Amino acid sequence: MRVVACCLVAAITAALPASGQTPEATKLPDGWIDLMTPDVWKKVDAGWVVTDRVALDPEKATRLKAEKVAGGPVWVNGDKGRLPDLYTKQEFGDCEVHVEFVLPKNSNSGVKLQGVYEVQFLDTFGKKDLSGDSMGGIYPRAEVTPKYHHIDKGIAPKVNAAKAAGEWNVLDVTWRAPRFGADGKKTANAAVVRAVLNGQVIHENQELLWPTGNNYMKAETPKGPLMLQADHGPVAFRAVRIRPTDAAK
Repeated sequence: MRVVACCLVAAITAALPASGQTPEATKLPDGWIDLMTPDVWKKVDAGWVVTDRVALDPEKATRLKAEKVAGGPVWVNGDKGRLPDLYTKQEFGDCEVHVEFVLPKNSNSGVKLQGVYEVQFLDTFGKKDLSGDSMGGIYPRAEVTPKYHHIDKGIAPKVNAAKAAGEWNVLDVTWRAPRFGADGKKTANAAVVRAVLNGQVIHENQELLWPTGNNYMKAETPKGPLMLQADHGPVAFRAVRIRPTDAAK
């Protein structure tokens, strides 16, 4: 990804509306927490590009192109498309999550509920054979040594709802955290109650027996941070928000 000068603004095809603004209302509905502000994250690398629009680089479709615009509603993960992941300061249990994101060709990102259960973001537009390593999949378990590899297929989405590279995807997840008894032992698995990607249901009442990726051996907990993956390839985010629901229950 390259950050370009003002003279190239006209050449950037905006994936946002013509106004360059996010379609979300300025004021969120009650209970929702806006995550498009640095204050909510434990650490935000200085390499993030804040802008009002982003598009595929016409010279190389595996990159994103954006111009810095102070106060813009879009975050792009730097010149090289690889920055440290974002973790919220606040920890969440049951919640609803809304994420809008765009990937270039062949790029990889994701959102992790409680920091360890990943819904995969991957450029798999048009593919028929789906797994947990497809767009919207629940990522497979994996081991790091001797070389990073999956040890299962994860949980595939019900349908391939991925948009083409360079287009905005919209994900909504209703999440149920794992339950624990007074003795600390797990009494109910975590679950994606419902996940909708670009208007299509990709998961419903899907239990997760363990965390995903190489986190699968970690002890599960009632709450954890929300994580946005930024170290696997170029990605842009906008309109990211979360609504805790455990208190209401």
